[in-house]
Amino acid sequence: MDTIVKQYLQKFGVSEATQTFIGKAQRMFIGGAWVEASDGQTSDVIEPSTEGLLTRIPMATTQDLDRAVQAARAQFDGGAWRQAKPAERERMIHRLADLIELNALELAEIESIDMGKSAAQARDVDIQGTVDTLRYFAGWATKLHGRTVEPSLPGNYLAYTRKEPVGVVGAIVPWNFPLQTMAWKLGAALATGCTVVVKPAELTSLSALRFAELVQQAGIPDGVINIVTGRGSVVGAAMATHPGIDKLTFTGSTPVGLTVGRAALEDMKRLTLELGGKSPVIVLADADLKAAAQAIANGVFFNSGQVCDAGTRAYVHRSIYDEFLRELVAYTRTLKMAPGLDPECFISPLVSAQQKARVSDYIETGKREGAVLVCGGQPVEGPGFFVEPTIFAHCRNDMRIVQEEVFGPVLVTAPFDDDEEALALANDSPYGLAAALYSNDLGRVHGLIPRLRAGAVYVNAHGTIDPSMPFGGYKQSGFGKDLGPEQLDHLLETKAVWITLP
Repeated sequence: MDTIVKQYLQKFGVSEATQTFIGKAQRMFIGGAWVEASDGQTSDVIEPSTEGLLTRIPMATTQDLDRAVQAARAQFDGGAWRQAKPAERERMIHRLADLIELNALELAEIESIDMGKSAAQARDVDIQGTVDTLRYFAGWATKLHGRTVEPSLPGNYLAYTRKEPVGVVGAIVPWNFPLQTMAWKLGAALATGCTVVVKPAELTSLSALRFAELVQQAGIPDGVINIVTGRGSVVGAAMATHPGIDKLTFTGSTPVGLTVGRAALEDMKRLTLELGGKSPVIVLADADLKAAAQAIANGVFFNSGQVCDAGTRAYVHRSIYDEFLRELVAYTRTLKMAPGLDPECFISPLVSAQQKARVSDYIETGKREGAVLVCGGQPVEGPGFFVEPTIFAHCRNDMRIVQEEVFGPVLVTAPFDDDEEALALANDSPYGLAAALYSNDLGRVHGLIPRLRAGAVYVNAHGTIDPSMPFGGYKQSGFGKDLGPEQLDHLLETKAVWITLP
């Protein structure tokens, strides 16, 4: 750990538990054992607020992945987990949730130090969301069942269906919400009786490794959950084609998701893809301007815009457009940019130097395309991967900054004249993850909701997430759902049983 990182942790009073975890040699978690990569390769972990070296994580090989899949397969085919009764699985998942709750401060600090995000937001959103998700799916473990059927064909039959776990699940997790998204993948898988091999993002693997320690403490049998750190081009690609993995669930960018998806379908793997977004926001003339401006700014600049369903395209009725922009810019300038451990941080650094360069390039592209810059627009000199919250006005839908996913603190806006134009602008995108409407006319809102091509529609808010509600998109935002009872269908096989009676 570099001196600059040590000073940063000391400045903000990071807990002793977090410092101890960060300071030790990191290992992968395979079959209940803590192991190095088989070839000894590691990768540096850079702290985003200081740009200092934090630690190193193993870079797994395909041989390491094989070991993890074998461990998961052994548990699924006949281990203690497969033999556990539903109520026993439920109790173990609840114990894991209890331990996460008990260690919430440490996990929030790790998430902030590793990814750069606000530690306060990580505690209230990421860690609490992880606990809530595990508890929600723990309850489902005892409520999965088939049905009996009265057949109409001649003869005397007992006909029923069984719900059975799909098998070994490969979960590829993104870098923006590492722990929470992993819980989205794991909660339902554990409830249904599956076993799991997790590949965290190379940039943000630390919370997954700390989570694995809690998995051991919770008494979950070895091999049920395996954490394999490494490069997507090596481990992720191998997971997509591995014959021992029955189901693949991936969250990440659309281009990578397309590659992973094609590979997974070669051997008919069950597949869930939660991909990119460029979510539209429609502000009608009767909306509460101040409330809408604040909600939209909070939504798009939360986690520094590194959110797949962030409302990054705001279409505002022309009669209120100028006033809305004034409110939006004024409020955005009150949001504090600071290191993630700062309790007052709202705008945190981006995850990496590469991401900072990418977002900065998009901002310059927007300027060249003729968008009107009304707020921010500048990368901040180091240390730290900071980019100012940026707002563009009078954007055209053919601009790259309107059509492509920036994944940073950049909001594009444009006026519209009527509902038909607003819908046309909103739906003019290859993505369809989410959309939002701001209005006090609920009758009008209900008429617009079915016409928005998006997997979620938020009204007078953005990004509300609950474990009981499904999350997933239309179009190039992927297919399949995380969360809600809908997710369970992707992790269960339905077996039809026919018994001929005398």
